[in-house]
Amino acid sequence: MTKLLLSLHVLAAIITIGPVTVAASMFPAATRRALAPTGTGRDRAALRLLHRICRVYALLGIAVPVFGLATASSLGVLGDAWLITSMLLTAIAAALLALLILPGQRRVLAGAPLPPARLGMLTGVFNLLWAVVVVLMIVRPGSTTGA
Repeated sequence: MTKLLLSLHVLAAIITIGPVTVAASMFPAATRRALAPTGTGRDRAALRLLHRICRVYALLGIAVPVFGLATASSLGVLGDAWLITSMLLTAIAAALLALLILPGQRRVLAGAPLPPARLGMLTGVFNLLWAVVVVLMIVRPGSTTGA
């Protein structure tokens, strides 16, 4: 059962978090193109598509911690420092996405001025948090399950 849960956790992470990180990273550059004097309807459509990808896959991404907690429980590592740190960083990344990145994208789509550099910075921090979580999941410092 543990192998199944771990497989579902990893697949959920790849399938849901990957698209959010890519689409969110592309949004600031697409914003610059859409807001440029030469911006077209196609550029604005790209912004809407990128925002929709971020929104939908963020909701689907809830499966990642669900499967992760189930896996950790079956491995008996819920109290390990590396896992608690990973869960904390995951919560921070989720909050950053839900409270700053997605609303910032919505403001851009509504025509409110928001510097693309701000969204780029927020997205960079979001991506960095996920990179650290991935490293912690692979290295698992202090874990008794090996690595």
